[in-house]
Amino acid sequence: MRIFPAEWAPQQFVQLTWPHADTDWAYMLEEVQECFKNIAREIAKRQQLLIVAPDIENVRRQIASGVNMVNVRLVELPSNDTWARDHGGITIFEDAKPIILDFQFNGWGLKFASDKDNLITERLYRGGHLFGELRNCRNFVFEGGSIESDGEGTLLTTSECLLSPNRNATMTREDIEKYLLDTLGAKQMLWLDHGYLAGDDTDSHIDTLARLCPNNTILYVKCEDESDEHYEALHRMEKQLKTFRTLSGEPYRLIALPMACPAYEDDERIPATYANYLVINGAVLVPTYNTDLDALALSQVQKAFPNHEIIGIDCQALIRQH
Repeated sequence: MRIFPAEWAPQQFVQLTWPHADTDWAYMLEEVQECFKNIAREIAKRQQLLIVAPDIENVRRQIASGVNMVNVRLVELPSNDTWARDHGGITIFEDAKPIILDFQFNGWGLKFASDKDNLITERLYRGGHLFGELRNCRNFVFEGGSIESDGEGTLLTTSECLLSPNRNATMTREDIEKYLLDTLGAKQMLWLDHGYLAGDDTDSHIDTLARLCPNNTILYVKCEDESDEHYEALHRMEKQLKTFRTLSGEPYRLIALPMACPAYEDDERIPATYANYLVINGAVLVPTYNTDLDALALSQVQKAFPNHEIIGIDCQALIRQH
């Protein structure tokens, strides 16, 4: 039996790939490293944390104060960027045994260099830092942020991302769905055909728009400002979400997240969203942006995760990388 667990399933550890001077963060490195330190602090309070960086002693100096280092493993490896949810391995279970699927990461459809990031999972495994069996799936381009699982056989994704011509252009929608259902051990795939965030480099990753949650719940971004450029697309997304059904034929409980206040970098809108949270053991780390909407967003996430502690992390720095 093959199972792709939900993000809220018990975790052995979380992987972070640390920002450094050779990434696009160079011009604001201290600011983004402080954000990563805040994330690391909350993770290491509750569970193991694996940090990948080209200079682990530098990272050790950054986080030694305030982070529970007993729960931190530092592994020295080169990287292009910092988005471990996308370039990291995806774990499934076959007959209760962990299998790490190593998909091809190509910089979100050949937008950015990814040669180093694409090797991180294999190098971690060969170095003894990952557990279970490693399965090479690099014939398929796929990012963790492009898929959601409820752990019970349902996947949620977006057609804009998975059907991007610079990912798996030789495959049809039907081909991609069959491959992922088979590979991940799922029974149905729900495709969102609407919704986007201006300035988003991921081609509408599902984790920026709508998230599967416990008890047949979906958290999703809702725009109520008719003058906002996102209004029509997100309104159509909401209508489509209302048509989705669980495997037992029931409608989902929908909980709306507020559309984050517009944010800009060099006069270009950047993709602020409350949906891009991280579930860890016992808590949910939710991006905040120092606006009046933060409190509402945290309270909405709490409705979907009543048994988790909801923690806001100021992520104004992170969205500047689109």
